[in-house]
Amino acid sequence: MTLDNIKEEIEKAGKIVILTHESPDGDAVGSSLAMYNSLKQLNKDVDLIIPEYPETFSFLAGAEKIKKDSEITNYDLAIALDAADIKRLNGFAKFFEDAKVTINIDHHGSNKMFADYNFVNPDAPACCQILIMVLQYLGVDITKEIGTCLIAGIITDTGGFKFTGTSKETFEFTSWLLSIGVNVSDVYRKVLEIRTKENFALMRIAIDRLELLEDGKIAFTYITKEDEEKVQAKNGDHDGLVDIGRTIEGVEVSILLREADGFFKGSLRSNEYVNVSDVCMMFGGGGHIHAAGCSIHLPLEEAKERLIQEVKNYLR
Repeated sequence: MTLDNIKEEIEKAGKIVILTHESPDGDAVGSSLAMYNSLKQLNKDVDLIIPEYPETFSFLAGAEKIKKDSEITNYDLAIALDAADIKRLNGFAKFFEDAKVTINIDHHGSNKMFADYNFVNPDAPACCQILIMVLQYLGVDITKEIGTCLIAGIITDTGGFKFTGTSKETFEFTSWLLSIGVNVSDVYRKVLEIRTKENFALMRIAIDRLELLEDGKIAFTYITKEDEEKVQAKNGDHDGLVDIGRTIEGVEVSILLREADGFFKGSLRSNEYVNVSDVCMMFGGGGHIHAAGCSIHLPLEEAKERLIQEVKNYLR
């Protein structure tokens, strides 16, 4: 049984490292910190490496302990959270590859099962929801602090409980977290409702550029590095921009292209029937049915054309 294996490997491991995907969202940061705090509770020697993460989640317990890198070359155990592919481990796949034993806990349907032990449930709306069961199996006392990390991930990946995939179990877990003292409404406000001034400035730019294509079924916009520099954006200030198009009546797929170093990061969201994970897999990316991402090494107009052409194949 995988959970038995995971428990055994954690118990016997000396030095452990926790990793998550690049451009981490609330589920990535929340599940990583929940695991970090849990392993510390179990008196394990553990590092959590996330080079950059949105300041939105700096209120979570243990955030000040996050490392940008590590000098250790061979960990006894590496745990990947909320990552569908080893290529997405923040450029630090070396820590995973060089570890003696590897564990992969995730909820993406496109997961590559890249670890020695893989615990993946694509039916779960968030990695944090899976982690509740894992931590209980490990004998962890899920405290208010750990529970706050978990609900931050659940709220983020369910869009505040409104995305398809939010289950009966999601609300049962949330109710239980409330019972142990987690302030769900406060976390909801912090991770979904409060915008930085820089994020608001980028949102205005994205709205100004937004186009409705294919009879209003596709919403497209983009953000450049120059835009981010102009508003002095920090890591994570682009979060939520892709959802702007998704809220427009008649839109099935919303696309955001964000300029990186020599390429564009594509974020796609769908409302009802288009599997944007399948779209993104055509560009080496992936994700969930209604939320996915990819990288496109093309100029803006070509990247836009390629993405829109691929999305058109899925429209009704």
